[in-house]
Amino acid sequence: MKRWLKPLLLVVFSSLMVLVLAACGGKEELKTVKVGEVTRSIFYAPLYVAIEKGYFEEEGLKIELSTIPGGDKTMTALLSDGIDVALVGAETSIYVSAQGANDPIKNFAQLTQTDGTFLVSREPIENFTWDMLKDSTFLGQRKGGMPQMVGEYVLKQHGIDPHADLELIQNIDFANISTAFASGTGDFVQLFEPTASIFEAEGVGYIVASFGTESGHVPYTVFMTKDSMISSNPETIEAFTRAIKKAQDFVYSSSAEEVAKAIVPYFENTDVDLIATVVDRYRSQESYAKDPILDQEEWDNLQNIMDEAGELPARIPYEDLVNTTFADKVSK
Repeated sequence: MKRWLKPLLLVVFSSLMVLVLAACGGKEELKTVKVGEVTRSIFYAPLYVAIEKGYFEEEGLKIELSTIPGGDKTMTALLSDGIDVALVGAETSIYVSAQGANDPIKNFAQLTQTDGTFLVSREPIENFTWDMLKDSTFLGQRKGGMPQMVGEYVLKQHGIDPHADLELIQNIDFANISTAFASGTGDFVQLFEPTASIFEAEGVGYIVASFGTESGHVPYTVFMTKDSMISSNPETIEAFTRAIKKAQDFVYSSSAEEVAKAIVPYFENTDVDLIATVVDRYRSQESYAKDPILDQEEWDNLQNIMDEAGELPARIPYEDLVNTTFADKVSK
């Protein structure tokens, strides 16, 4: 072999080894996005699907998910850069905006589009009508929260004054409402899943109506972030939104059992069949948004409900707090 050929072969071999190693171990590093959810709920199934099915990873993202109880605490974490994205009710962005913010909060992707609570009766009612609540004791949700505002809005839509036509109890903490009802307080109660279905299975109470169906579409739970995050990381927000759209498609194209199996790691103490029941109930009334677009009509409905409850600090224009750039793009 000629002297000059051997060094040349070594160089070629070394270059090929570099390429092989790069192909094997040079996977692009995922970008971490810290997400704070206001609670852990089957109501948020598409988020967990996006994580478990690898949709975020497909978009180059690694999700660090934390549960931060309470909308105020979740928003504090977002404003202080403790998290990058918050999953919380859109009304919180209105509260923050009304207080003034140098770096506005923007709602960029919708996850749920109806209220997630159900009216549960202590006794089974074959032919329920809303006027049956008159003169009853109604165990409602915490004053000022979205479930309570929707609850009162629906009652008024059916000609019931929640503060005059029935005994309204609102002084029980969210975590203790179901326990209070199970202990004998109230003729009716407003409950989230899976508690409503658990009560029905155990004969503690019976689902007679859906507040989500009655109140219409609202941006009940939305992914939001600071305007500066969108400006500095548009590719990240677009990738995040695309992953959510993939999950929304999966939720509506797969069986309730498949969805339940995907998200069961987030509900270790809940039977997978019960999860499937809840998924099916929320999906049948289209509580899960079919795409991440928060539209003008939903925004107006939200503010009308808040106004009716006396909780709207100021009417905020849609374009001030909603950015559908990414949701529109990934939904085409």
